[in-house]
Amino acid sequence: MPDQLLDNPKPAHKDADPDVEANAAGGPAVVPQVSINRSTVAELERRRILHVQSTALVILASAAVLTLIYVGKLLLVVILVSILLSFVLAPIVDVLVRLGVPRAMSALLAVGLLVSALGLASYGSYSRALEFMHEVPKYKARIQAMGAQLREQAEQIEKTTETVLPENEAEQHAVTVKQSSSWTDLVSRNANSVSEFLLALTFIPFLVFFMLSWQDHVRSSTVMLFNMENRNSAYVMLGLIARMIRSFIVGNFIIGVFLSACSIALFGAIGLPYFYFLGAISGFLSLIPYLGVLLAILPPLIADLGRLTAGVALLIIGSVLGLHLIGMNVLYPKILGKRLQLNPLAVTLALLFWGWLWGAMGLILAVPITGALKIICDHIDRLRPYGTWLGE
Repeated sequence: MPDQLLDNPKPAHKDADPDVEANAAGGPAVVPQVSINRSTVAELERRRILHVQSTALVILASAAVLTLIYVGKLLLVVILVSILLSFVLAPIVDVLVRLGVPRAMSALLAVGLLVSALGLASYGSYSRALEFMHEVPKYKARIQAMGAQLREQAEQIEKTTETVLPENEAEQHAVTVKQSSSWTDLVSRNANSVSEFLLALTFIPFLVFFMLSWQDHVRSSTVMLFNMENRNSAYVMLGLIARMIRSFIVGNFIIGVFLSACSIALFGAIGLPYFYFLGAISGFLSLIPYLGVLLAILPPLIADLGRLTAGVALLIIGSVLGLHLIGMNVLYPKILGKRLQLNPLAVTLALLFWGWLWGAMGLILAVPITGALKIICDHIDRLRPYGTWLGE
């Protein structure tokens, strides 16, 4: 009986899968068969094509926007500068309106005050520049001595290279200097761009006047451009952008006044001529990102060229550099940090980008533009991660 059981094992269940039995007996693993519907494949392919098309459209749109920003930089810079000036003059207009003056007349008075202040500043700068030019001949001997010293050092370097390089190799490395074009050719080539710039500047007072006199209309009309469900967010965004720009301008003015006062005191103690004028220029030039510290050093060094010594030069450079560091690293975060809420990396990249597009004006406008973009990103759900990246 046991032998019969061994020779005749119990038959398997009639529903058992032979592949499963083979796998249980140690055979090869069974690959599951998955059937994919053709409609699913078509849907996946359609989604992939749509994704590629949307990515290409985003790239093309970004390239078109960058091209438009670069080509129309003069127009955009004039508009943005007008917006900044209108925010500066808005409190004056509001005070005059509360006193019963019509808004149009208040805007005209504010713009007239701005033009008068700029005219007085230009006249004062021009008169001081003329006085300095009259004193330049006194520095002629000093400048000639410095030039002679530089020529002597250049000749010494040339002799050193001649002794190091063989004669044939020195001839091979000879450099041919081509005479540059005359200054009249340079002026004629740049006359067109200068005239366009001056023409654009004449539009700024008119733009500021209309922005101030039609402020309420422009803001309400801008909000009405959005859908009903987005109008509240648009109104809040415009209010926050206006507050940020006003805080940016006022904060920079406060920092500039502080740096100017400190520079005037230091330059007066050093004994620089026109120290009050040089201190004001140096203090406000120091506010320009990155290039500001270099631009702030030049006026006092040039003004003291007649009796400039190494010790005085180092004292001027050290004082300007120290004030710049205090203003940018201590005052700037305390006064503007809470309003802007931008991290240093985002600010640096913005300065690099807008400086590349618009030059010096891009460096000045980079921070308020980036702050406005952060406010917009914070109030749009799809762009909120970008706002978080820009923030602190």
